[in-house]
Amino acid sequence: MANEAPAPSSPHPKGIASRSSDTVIVELQPLENQEAPGATSTRESSRSRSSTEDTTSLNREEAAIIKRQTEIPNDKKYGLTDLIRYATKLDITVIVISTLCSVASGAALPLMTLVFGGLQDVFQKFTALGSLDSDGFNKELAKYLLYFVYLAVGTFFATFISTIGFIYVGERITDGIRKDYLEGCLRQNIGYFDTLGTGEFTTKITADATIIQDGISEKVGQLITAFSTFVAGFAVGYAKSWKLALILTSTLVALVISSGITSFFVLRYQKPLNEATSQAGTVAEEVFSSIRVAIAFGSQRRLVDRYGRIIDVAQKWGIKLQVTVALTLAMAFGLVNLSYGLGFWQGSIFLARGEVGLSDVLICVMSVMLGAFNVGSIGPFLQALLKSISTAAKLFVTIDRESPLDPTSNAGDTIPDLQGHIRLENIKHVYPSRPNVVIMKDVSMEIPANKVTALVGASGSGKSTVVGLVERFYEPIRGTVYLDEHDVSTLNLRWLRQQIAFVGQEPTLFAVSIFENIRYGLLGTKNEGADYSAQKELIQEAARQANAHEFIMQLPEAYETNVGQRGFLLSGGQKQRIAIARAIVSDPKVLLLDEATSALDTKSEGIVQAALDNASTGRTTICIAHRLSTIKNADNIIVMDKGCVVEQGTHNDLLEKKGVYHSLVQTQKLEDSNKEEEEAADIVEIAEELVQNTSVHHVSTEKEGNQVNSKELDSTVTEVEESGESLKETRKGYSVFTLIRFIYGFNKSDWILMMVGLVSAIINGLSNPVQAVFFAKQLVVLAPIELPGIDRWAIQSESNFWSLMYLMLAGAQFIAQAVQGCVFAHTAEYLIRRVRESTLSSFLRQDISYFDKDENNSGALTAFLAVESAQVAGISGVTLGMILNCLANIVGSLALSLAIGWKLALVCFSILPVVLACGFFRIWLLMRFQARAAKVYASSAGFAAESIAAMKTVAALTKEKQVAERYSLEIDEQQKNSLMSAARSSLAFAAVQPIVFLCFALGFWYGGTLIASREYDMFKFFICFMSVIFGAQSAGSFFSLAPDMVKAKHSAGQLKTLLERKPVIDTWFPSGDELPQVDGTIEFRDVHFHYPTRSRQPVLRGVSFKVEPGQYIALVGASGCGKSTTISLLERFYDPVSGQVLIDGTDITKVNVNNYRSHLAVVNQEPTLYQGTIRENISIGSELENISDETIEIACREANIYDFIISLPDGFETTVGSRGALLSTGQKQRIAIARALVRSPKVLLLDEATSALDSGSEHVVQSALDRAAKGRTTITIAHRLSTIQHADTIHVFDQGRIAESGTHSELMVMNGRYAELVRMQSLDQKQKPNRKGK
Repeated sequence: MANEAPAPSSPHPKGIASRSSDTVIVELQPLENQEAPGATSTRESSRSRSSTEDTTSLNREEAAIIKRQTEIPNDKKYGLTDLIRYATKLDITVIVISTLCSVASGAALPLMTLVFGGLQDVFQKFTALGSLDSDGFNKELAKYLLYFVYLAVGTFFATFISTIGFIYVGERITDGIRKDYLEGCLRQNIGYFDTLGTGEFTTKITADATIIQDGISEKVGQLITAFSTFVAGFAVGYAKSWKLALILTSTLVALVISSGITSFFVLRYQKPLNEATSQAGTVAEEVFSSIRVAIAFGSQRRLVDRYGRIIDVAQKWGIKLQVTVALTLAMAFGLVNLSYGLGFWQGSIFLARGEVGLSDVLICVMSVMLGAFNVGSIGPFLQALLKSISTAAKLFVTIDRESPLDPTSNAGDTIPDLQGHIRLENIKHVYPSRPNVVIMKDVSMEIPANKVTALVGASGSGKSTVVGLVERFYEPIRGTVYLDEHDVSTLNLRWLRQQIAFVGQEPTLFAVSIFENIRYGLLGTKNEGADYSAQKELIQEAARQANAHEFIMQLPEAYETNVGQRGFLLSGGQKQRIAIARAIVSDPKVLLLDEATSALDTKSEGIVQAALDNASTGRTTICIAHRLSTIKNADNIIVMDKGCVVEQGTHNDLLEKKGVYHSLVQTQKLEDSNKEEEEAADIVEIAEELVQNTSVHHVSTEKEGNQVNSKELDSTVTEVEESGESLKETRKGYSVFTLIRFIYGFNKSDWILMMVGLVSAIINGLSNPVQAVFFAKQLVVLAPIELPGIDRWAIQSESNFWSLMYLMLAGAQFIAQAVQGCVFAHTAEYLIRRVRESTLSSFLRQDISYFDKDENNSGALTAFLAVESAQVAGISGVTLGMILNCLANIVGSLALSLAIGWKLALVCFSILPVVLACGFFRIWLLMRFQARAAKVYASSAGFAAESIAAMKTVAALTKEKQVAERYSLEIDEQQKNSLMSAARSSLAFAAVQPIVFLCFALGFWYGGTLIASREYDMFKFFICFMSVIFGAQSAGSFFSLAPDMVKAKHSAGQLKTLLERKPVIDTWFPSGDELPQVDGTIEFRDVHFHYPTRSRQPVLRGVSFKVEPGQYIALVGASGCGKSTTISLLERFYDPVSGQVLIDGTDITKVNVNNYRSHLAVVNQEPTLYQGTIRENISIGSELENISDETIEIACREANIYDFIISLPDGFETTVGSRGALLSTGQKQRIAIARALVRSPKVLLLDEATSALDSGSEHVVQSALDRAAKGRTTITIAHRLSTIQHADTIHVFDQGRIAESGTHSELMVMNGRYAELVRMQSLDQKQKPNRKGK
């Protein structure tokens, strides 16, 4: 082969066997090395970042350089103080005030026990002891009732200030972390991103940041409140009876031990859970960013299964985490009842001894138990805080990492009078992500100032590596790169990159307007701060030079047209021309062109190449090219092979040597139509006939195109426009019941577990009304104990029975809570897993037009998948258990109090509608806030993810500051909008809290009236009253869960909308006929088309052609003329506006879409691989679940990739990295070709399938494709005309129409558009005269 060394002598001769890493020596590795490393899987990245096991072949100094570029220190422990470091002085002040208010709010309940005890004493003196008359009773009653009112007012203000304060600070701190994390990523060296998938980044800045904000906002206030209640309760208890309180302190010891154990396991389980979630995010982002490949190969189900295997791991750790929390809560609730039993048992002994009074015992027991009761509330809030700390630690690792190549640093020198002379001296280089593969070995080269130096050679020879080293994307492990004899490592990195303009092989644009994309080239130049008109003039001039101005002005919004994520709304050639304009506008001193015209058609290439030739004047230019016609005028051509320089000189010098370069040139020579003189007369005759026929055909086609039934066309256009409008989804207003039924539909198969959990939750909730009975019995039994002459020990003995009943209740509640928690832990994780899998499936069900929308970019969809699916769990797991407990408690308390004393029950429970109204009002406010926040964060996350995915472009443009500033502005805007929403929400929440005290006041007032009239006794009163207390507390607790419930409702609504969305081209429920066998006849009949997102801009205008079975058809023409659109229509990514696309005479819209696509295979211009092994990527092409090794081997041999694969240490099990970034572009393209061939398609679609290959590889692969085309219909798009000169028919497109058709020879004789393109690409032309300045 022309481009690959022979494999080592010991590969397995047959089948596909991976080879162990010790069978290939490092020096034999550069058989075809990668030119652009990339992300690995999460498992791989953890190894590469933290160890040097792959650098054993390097010396200590070289290994240290590799380690410096990839290592992430993991020895630092992060805690709450690391979150607080993002707080300003104002934030600290707010935190202090909010903390004090939380403490006050929490202390209110224990203080209430003093009032409660005082009232009990009044009741005891009036009923049991008879020491108080009616007047005295009413007077004392009124005094204590006022205390309840004071507590209610104080609690309202304290709760309001606490809630809004922590929401405000929590959002500010989280937004600070978001900003710092993005800035931290932008600050890192490129080697860092070789081991970080974009999906992992997106997950961290969205889902993980949401977890952090959730744990440090109002839940911190509620945690402090609960803890304050706990502490204050014990303080009041010690003040009233230190002996009894000391005994009850055993509860505290048990709680501390259980909390410590919980914290240990929570942190232990949270880390692998987060890692699995991040890895799932990376997989999802890759799928979304290459959605066309997934749909074309019908691999949606396999990709969902792959995603499912990763979230299975997350599910396992999630279950462990939730079970741990559930058992801890069960322990806490059991301890509450044990402590009540212990308190009354020991208190009755102290009463019998006469050491304390009943009111003191009651106050002590109630205050301590109220504190202990709040342990149940501490659980979820503490879990959220711990989870936020452990999650934040992942982000802090990146934030705190010191980058060895920091573009934001001011360190380093600058060169005042830069000339642009570049020199590489004794360079040895390996990429940090694959340190066992040597890319360059002892390479030295001179790149003179103000000259054009071209680099040519096979894929993986090290050409792009030179560009990466000049840009300082990486550090060489040995040798030095000099700029004007200055070591580039001593220069300021930002200044260095601002002197360089870079145009890559795969142009990266950002989801902003064309104007903004080109304007990024002005960053760091003297024109960065120029006014709009001056910048506009520069930008338009650059666009003209790049041959982009004309097509830009034809767009509806011209320069203000948004190009979509990664520029997907433009063709490859259009994107590349804009990227070239972006480079030209900066007027750089050094110009780096890495296949800068590879995506252009021949005509555009000629014009742009002339512009680049002109732009190269007066500046140092390094040009990497596979298409040798673009570099034959270079001042010096350096030929590289296997990481070494093998030849250099001018084009003519190298041709005379007849060496490697000469061989490359020969493979690219176009066949001249008049080279065989004996055929000349025949060709002329054919030409005359062709010209005549073509003219007639062209005219008739235009007439037919113009006479398309206008009504039919208008009707279809309206249909498509309506389809496009329907993409602007608005979430339907589903009822709460509908959404609950929808969510728990995912747990339908777990109905037995759900029923067990439901019964356990009801039992657990009913424990409070039962507790009310025991409490009332204790008070009635102990009330007369202070009467003179009564047998106190007999009363104490009777009290012991009810104390033992508390012991029984503790055991029952522990079992019920444990069963409830463990069951709902499993069902919640099952729910999250199924929701995530269903969501990804629904996304992959959508047609391509759905993904054309700006808001449906890969970053936003990845964020949606991570965040919304997790938030659905807001009404499952621990939260669901608490909801059911609250409902059971309210219903049980109401039923009990109505049965015992309906008058008091009705009066006290009459206040519950007020509680419910406040709670529902808060939920409504939170829903509005949540919807707006989700939209803002999804938008900002999509922007941030897009920037990180294009990190090399961002770094080359020194755009880090602008990216961070724009992201910061979007986040700040959300902050401003959220403050008022938070205030209204906090007001409603604060209004709910004092209801308990007002219930107390109302209950004691009306109960006192009933007791004064002798209608109720103490037993009836306290059963009703305690039932009301527990019911009111449950109502308050129910609405403390409002944030989780709101998020769940919002997410459920969005998920239901997505799952119910039925695309026009539906792969889930495809209708149409099955075609068991296809001959391969393809026909376009007067096809008109425009994209749904651009309904006013026609792309195809009456295209008609027919392809017979087995024919090889080529489509050529300028960028944007409709070639790739034709392929998209053949793939049925879209349906025509009018006209028909037929296969074997059948309209493809009448054929089952999955069955139809099974007969097709496509190889795109930009090869897309998924993170995983080479075997997995090739297998995606086949419909078979288990594809044989022999089938894969045959496909790989046909694609000229087999020998390279088996030369790798791990063979077919080699990981390709995120988007295949561990392989060179040529290697990725050949794997993509193998993926297509393994499908055994009847119709093969090639969209610039060899554009990324070097000349040698292109020749071999083209021969393979020619062989593969036999027996199947092949339609190829080509800019390199050498690859399609043997096509049966060549269709020349122009502005959405077919301008010419014929064979290569026929079109050459016609001397039209095609002939002009051929002449522009010919390598036989004489070398152009030198440019000025040479």
